[in-house]
Amino acid sequence: MNTLPIPWISVVIPIKDERENIPLLVSQLIKFFDSRPESETAPFELVLVDDGSNDGSETLLDELVLQYAVVRVVHLDDNHGQTAAFDAGFRQANGELIATMDGDLQYDPNDFTKLLPLVNQFDLVCGRRAARHDNLVKRWSSTIANRVRNWVIHDGISDTGCSLKIFRRAVVERMPLFKNMHRFFPAVALMYGFTVTEVPVQHFPRAHGMSKYGVGNRLFVGLYDLFAVRWMQKRCLNYTMRESKLPQSDK
Repeated sequence: MNTLPIPWISVVIPIKDERENIPLLVSQLIKFFDSRPESETAPFELVLVDDGSNDGSETLLDELVLQYAVVRVVHLDDNHGQTAAFDAGFRQANGELIATMDGDLQYDPNDFTKLLPLVNQFDLVCGRRAARHDNLVKRWSSTIANRVRNWVIHDGISDTGCSLKIFRRAVVERMPLFKNMHRFFPAVALMYGFTVTEVPVQHFPRAHGMSKYGVGNRLFVGLYDLFAVRWMQKRCLNYTMRESKLPQSDK
């Protein structure tokens, strides 16, 4: 029985009303991953998760599936939020590595070259936006949320809001996900004994569409969720085990 080769990497991207950004995003990603030496011996895949878009993104995504063999699309029944979209994408992804990024063209796929060399040393490699190109309110709320988060749960990550990440498959298979948990991927990975690091990446102004986050759902919701993550840290089951082996009998 013939089986399809396992992708060396799956790129999971939540999509919510990004019709104007999707074609260029997919083109950039295919160009980058086609050029990677890993793609000479194993395929890659793009898993785009439509999180209840109502701007025509749904139809465009279905057209891209027909146009590109590497594109897979998952449609959620409604707008469930970014963590739900990531969870759906993780469940569909087949890659040994699982990368994430946003669908708003504020990241450059070429920056994956900065993250990929570190996956041999770390289980989760996170991008850190070296120069933010968001408005003052978003930068201010993110700065406060990041500082308070580090103070409470000590994950050592300075920019957890950067969506450019690469996970080893074992990480996403182990992490329990709940609403808004995408902000705490590094903390949850560390909680289960995985290794985490971050590297600086580029960040660009949004050219099309509108941000889905503001002070209400970035700062206040994130601070509220800290207590849940702190509770999980204190009660996390994280152990290794071995099975006793029976002695071999002499013949």
